[in-house]
Amino acid sequence: MWASEEEAQPLLGPAPAGWAASRLYRRRWLILAVFSLLGFMQGLLWNSWGPIQNSAKQALGFSTLDITLLVLWGPIGFLPCFIFMWLMDKKGLRLSVVLTALLMMTGALLRCIPIDNQTVKKWLIHTGQLLNGFAGPVVINAPPFLSTTWFPPDQRATATAIATLFNYFGAACAFLVGPMIVPAPNGTIPLLTASNHHSDFIKDRIQTLLYAEFGATAFLLAVVTVYFPSQPPLPPSIAAASQRLNYRNSICRLLCNFRFLMIALAFAMPLGILAGWSGVLDVILTPLKVDAGWIGFWSTIGGCVVGILIARFADFFRGVLKLILLLLFSGATLSSAWVALTCYKGVTHLPVTPATLYTSCILVGVFITSSIPFFFELLVETVYPVPEGITCGFVTFLSNVFMGLLLMFLAFYHTDFSWLNWCLTASCLFSLLLILLFKESYDRLYLDVLVSV
Repeated sequence: MWASEEEAQPLLGPAPAGWAASRLYRRRWLILAVFSLLGFMQGLLWNSWGPIQNSAKQALGFSTLDITLLVLWGPIGFLPCFIFMWLMDKKGLRLSVVLTALLMMTGALLRCIPIDNQTVKKWLIHTGQLLNGFAGPVVINAPPFLSTTWFPPDQRATATAIATLFNYFGAACAFLVGPMIVPAPNGTIPLLTASNHHSDFIKDRIQTLLYAEFGATAFLLAVVTVYFPSQPPLPPSIAAASQRLNYRNSICRLLCNFRFLMIALAFAMPLGILAGWSGVLDVILTPLKVDAGWIGFWSTIGGCVVGILIARFADFFRGVLKLILLLLFSGATLSSAWVALTCYKGVTHLPVTPATLYTSCILVGVFITSSIPFFFELLVETVYPVPEGITCGFVTFLSNVFMGLLLMFLAFYHTDFSWLNWCLTASCLFSLLLILLFKESYDRLYLDVLVSV
């Protein structure tokens, strides 16, 4: 960063006023918007194939294993996340973001190369999805780093929430964008009656979708290459100006900090299990005749909206991150237990209606998804002066390990998924207990608020 804590105060300099302050304000929110759009597109590309899997199976010859792999490339792409953590720590935000945009654009380009050989086409698409997965560590881990670098303390939680949750918002919007452009195999297409013509039409629409996504990623690459500075002319706070631990010392500090490991486990376990549970929710709810796709969409959208609104509250009343997480995971535990008891019809007699299932399942996603930025902020506060990118990279890697292991297990064991409802409930309850026992501290906030005064 810029300097040590002793040198930080002089480097802050006089606060900009008038036109300069207004220009800096617009600049930081513009940079946040560009980064959020990058995260949005990464999530959209990652979830491109799930909503149109039936169309892809008919037009491109994809199998169920192909669709599963296309989803798995996301968590697999997190395997080299420690390299990206080192890159953010050593080279700053700009190079990491430009490289991320380049990976996304290259992946999108490989997916849309027009080629008739279906086998080669399939491998190009898989390679493109893997490259997009490699872009995940930066768009998911960098938001707290971005908010600390560019935003004052009274706007950090909001900036972290927006930059973090837009990635999930993009994944949710894929449920709308894909089916809007690509028709389902059993859809009625005017003036087309032959099945091979129908398949050709679907293939053309899939190609149109891939071209559009490539164009969006190419535009974002141009934007971040031309204009995405690593840091503002002057740091917005003392914490932003202070020197951080180096990469090796940071990893050692994280592994030796019991409080950090507690809250990291509370973050990673329910989030990883939620991903696996969401992946087979359609199978769980099939006997109950409920559309799991719309549940996933609305739970993610609701989580994004709720997370951003609560983040604005957290900026006004700082030092309440533990309280917010306790409330959110109390709701997550109760709503996941509601889902488990509703589906466990043999013993309980709870009403099983589409309304109750939609409400309970959506609430699970809303409570857990909206908690992500607050976990990030609490983790950063707990281990300060460890760099934000390294802290968040460690916990998201752990979350993807849980998700990847669970998805691989489900790929081989797919006879009964009802136990996942109880597994999700237990993970939420376990996280709630860890948060309750966690002793919070706000070292970064203390430096910004008290030392600056």
